[in-house]
Order: sequence, then C-alpha cells, then structure tokens
Amino acid sequence: MKQIYRYTLLLVVTTTFMMQSCSKEYFDELSTNPNQVSKPTLAALLATSTSKMGLNSFTVASSIAPYVQYTANPSLNAASDIYETIDFSGMWDALYFAMADVNHLKIAATEAGSSEYMGVANVMLAYNLILVNDLWGDAPFKEAFNPTNFTPKYDTQQAIYASTVSLIDEAIVQLAKTDATVKLAATSDLIYGSSAATERANWLKLAYALKARLLNKVSKTTSYNAANVLAAVSSSFTSNAEDAGMATFLLRNNWATVARNNASLTLGGWLSEQFIDHLNGTSYGILDPRIKKITDPTVTGTYIGTVNGAGNKGPGNNTVKDENYIAISSPWTGDISPLFIVTFAELKFIEAEAAFATDKSRSYNAYLAGIAANMDKLLVPAVEKTAYLAEPTVAVGSAALTKELIFKEKYVATYLNSEAFNDVRRNDYNYTNFTFPVGSVLSNFIRRLDYPLTAERSKNGANVPAAVPRTTKLWWDQ
Repeated sequence: MKQIYRYTLLLVVTTTFMMQSCSKEYFDELSTNPNQVSKPTLAALLATSTSKMGLNSFTVASSIAPYVQYTANPSLNAASDIYETIDFSGMWDALYFAMADVNHLKIAATEAGSSEYMGVANVMLAYNLILVNDLWGDAPFKEAFNPTNFTPKYDTQQAIYASTVSLIDEAIVQLAKTDATVKLAATSDLIYGSSAATERANWLKLAYALKARLLNKVSKTTSYNAANVLAAVSSSFTSNAEDAGMATFLLRNNWATVARNNASLTLGGWLSEQFIDHLNGTSYGILDPRIKKITDPTVTGTYIGTVNGAGNKGPGNNTVKDENYIAISSPWTGDISPLFIVTFAELKFIEAEAAFATDKSRSYNAYLAGIAANMDKLLVPAVEKTAYLAEPTVAVGSAALTKELIFKEKYVATYLNSEAFNDVRRNDYNYTNFTFPVGSVLSNFIRRLDYPLTAERSKNGANVPAAVPRTTKLWWDQ
C-alpha cells in the first residue's frame, strides 16, 4: 500500500478545489507557488470529502452490480459476470484517498474544536471504511495514516467492523452537541448542503442510519441485537426528504453517464435478467410499476434483461433496445439524480427485518412503508402505488409476512446501491429465480473480492492476507 498522504497529494492537486490534503512537509516542491493553498480550510476539506463520499458510493455500487445481478454485460463470459478475478486497485485507492482527506479534516476539526466537523468527519471515515470492510474484510486502518509507514499492517475484519461502529458512536456524541465553535459550512457540504440550520441534525440522522445498517449486517451472528437496530432506526430518517445523497457533479450523475454511453454504443449499463424478471412479473407473478420508472421498454414494448455470463441474446452485441438498460429517464439515474448513500426506504426495511421476530405488526407496517417510500422516490403514480400495495401477494397481512418478502422488496429499494451486496449475501442469494451466472469460474456465488494486485499485493505484499477463494464468507456472513 503506498503511503496514503502521497497518494492524496497526487490526486487532490488536480481537483477543482485546487487544494492539498496532506501535511506541508510532503509538498515542499509546491511551496514556492504563491497561488497554491498550503493549508486547506475546513469548508474546502468538507467539499472534497463529501464529493468523494458520493463518488465512492457509485464506484463500489457499479463494481458489485453484476454480482447482485442488477446489471449484466452484453458480452459472453465477461469477467464481471462470471466471477473472474478483477484488479480493483482503482476502487481501493479511491476509498483510501477519501479516508486520507477525511482524516485530515478530522485533525483540522479537532484543532479548531468544532464538534460538528469532528462528527461529520467520523461519519465519512466510517462510511468509506465500511465499504472496504464489506468488500475485502481485513484491511489497513490503525496504521494506514501514519506518514512514516509505507507498509501498514492489516487489522482483522472483525476489528475493522468494531472500528466503524466506534467511529459512528463517536460521531453521534459529537453531532448531538449544539455548541460547536465552528459550524458546518452548508454551501460546502455536497451531501446535505441545503440549510445551515439543519446541517448538524441531518448528519446526526445519517450517523444513526449507518449505525442501523452496521448493527443489522451481523444478523447471522450471536452478537445481533434487534433492539439496538430498532433504536438506531428510530433516531434516523423520518421521510424521503432526509435521504442522504450527493447530487453535485462536474457534468452529470455517473449512472446517467453510463446510460448515455450505452446510447453511444459503448455497451455499458445493461440490466440483468434477474432484476428485470424480479419486476416484470416473471419471477413473482406481479408486474411492479417501478419497472417503468427504472428503465425504458424495449423496442417491442416489453421488459427483457440480459443473462449474466451469457451476454446479449443477439444477434450480436447491440443497442437497438431489444433488452433493457439503465435509463436517463429514471428519477434514480437521470442527469441530476443524486447518488444515494442511504435512504428512508432502506431504513424501513431494516426496521421490518429487526422487528420481525418480536413485533410482527411493526415489521409489516415498516415493510409496506418501505415499498411506498421507494415508489414515491421513483415518482410512481399514486394509483399504481395503491394498486401494488393492495395486491394479495404484497398485502399478505402481518401474520403471513416472511423474511423472504422483506428481502424481495428491499432488493428493489436498494437498486444500484452497494448495500445490496451485503443483503444478497445475508440472504444467501435466496431470491426467486436467482440463477447462477452462465460460465462461472466459481462453484458457488461470490462472497468477497480478491485483494488488489497493483494497489496492494505489489506494494504491501508482506502484509496482505493470504489469498482465499472468492466464495469464502466474511465473518458476519457465516
């Protein structure tokens, strides 16, 4: 692993903020430039860090989308579809670049005595570290930001998880304070930059949302505590208006770029048969009206997905719209759509799962509320939303509610969100008609990524954990 401050220097000097994210001693060669900012402000670091938080949500989600079968490749035996090893060095670096910036923000916030900036820094540090932990397990953290250590040791996956929980708890403590000496600069916050009056409260609710995610993720372990999950949910979002997302781009939403590139024949953004059949009535016997708000009909007016590993049905790879793609017409993937990090709808499904064993009525109401919230977010007409919620296979009543139904609906609500990879693993890929990729190089569904070759194995090989099969489960997935 390259020394993280040097990494960050090379990246940040090219950004639109034109500032540095590392200590002065690491850019002496730039110190003679009178136009170069030598010490970034809290506001500037906030802008950079919130931007990277949003962009990393896309980077990770786009990488795991074929694994959860939201997307598929139109080419036969594409590496991403058949579980071949892929060098995700760029994604690894992006996550550590972001954490380096946030770590610098945290140091600056501590020096300024700003509880608000300290709290937000902890939320963002935790979020990026969670992504690393969910994809790879063991990872450098305690030694990752030591400017004299170029080969940091790895913390265990359990220790990383514990660190993320601690960071969130620290964030909650700081964000609960109302007397910060330096308030958050709303105009520099690309996640919640709407109003200075609500900045702290919004980030506090996001901290609780991430805590609910973290505590619910260990549902297969003996440490799972449903009451603690529900307590976090109750302190988090109360409506779609509080969803966390990043909607400030140099050009447009990254998913919209994928969609536009598809129209330009670069052949990206094809939707998986699994996801389309999940919505079009094939798998569950009911047409989900959200499908019309997620993708455009094919040239025949139907909805057809691409089989993972098998490629486009043909003739040949094409973009004549004989199969479905990510669409710029969707409120989820349009030019100005936010890159969603956590949503109110997702929180309702977490509530439904956590309450399932002890309060079926609460669980059922949360399940229905999650569907309704996601439909509202996708701008599904009220009459279609009402009809779907009244369908007998959806409106099953609290006594007949199952975990399978909760996971089924959450799979739609987390469309193109990295959290879906955690859910399909926790649910053991147990969705109706969820088929194994054609031509898979693995004997079972994928459970983790290989450590990056360029970013880690070639630079920090002595500390990188021994290679394990990509079917090996992380500790919380046993």
